[in-house]
Formats: sequence, C-alpha cells, structure tokens
Amino acid sequence: MPVVVTAVFTPKADAFDQVVAALKPAIAEVHEEPGCLLYAIHEAPNGQIIMIESWESAELLDSHGAGEAVKRLNVALDGLLEGPVEVTRLVPIPAGNELQGAL
Repeated sequence: MPVVVTAVFTPKADAFDQVVAALKPAIAEVHEEPGCLLYAIHEAPNGQIIMIESWESAELLDSHGAGEAVKRLNVALDGLLEGPVEVTRLVPIPAGNELQGAL
C-alpha cells in the first residue's frame, strides 16, 4: 500500500523565495528515485510550504530519507526555516473506487 507524506516547511521572514529555490531542484531528482510516485510542493495561505509525497512502500520512503537528495536539501535549507520540518506519514483509508479516496 502506498505511503503518503506531508512535510511542512516554515520559512523565516523574507526567506520564502529562498526556501522554494532550495526545494525546486529536489522535485525532479526525487522523482527519479525508486518508489517515488509523487513529490510536489504547494504554498499554504499562512506562508508555509507543504510538500506532498507518495511512495510505493515505507521501505522505499525510508531509503529516500537516508539518501543524498535529502542530505543536499537539508544543507540548502540551513538557516532558512523557523524550525524543524514537520513530517507526517499518512496511510490511505480506502473509500469509493480505486481512483477515489487516495493519492
């Protein structure tokens, strides 16, 4: 079953564009990793940046978390965030048909 993840980034004042610039290169890079189904960023109304991810399995997600792309991203974000990234793993609750109720 796929694993859906949200990662919430809270940029420091006036660092929103720098955080986006740090995140953008990771999008294409991570989509090349085994098991990545979705890796996308969105702006929330409160100025946070929400990354939504979908992975084929928890094991492949764990490999991603220990990988070079995440290490590079952490270096690029150093000093730009108000606090730690808030990462939440979600498990779909099947509903409707196979195209409904899950990312």
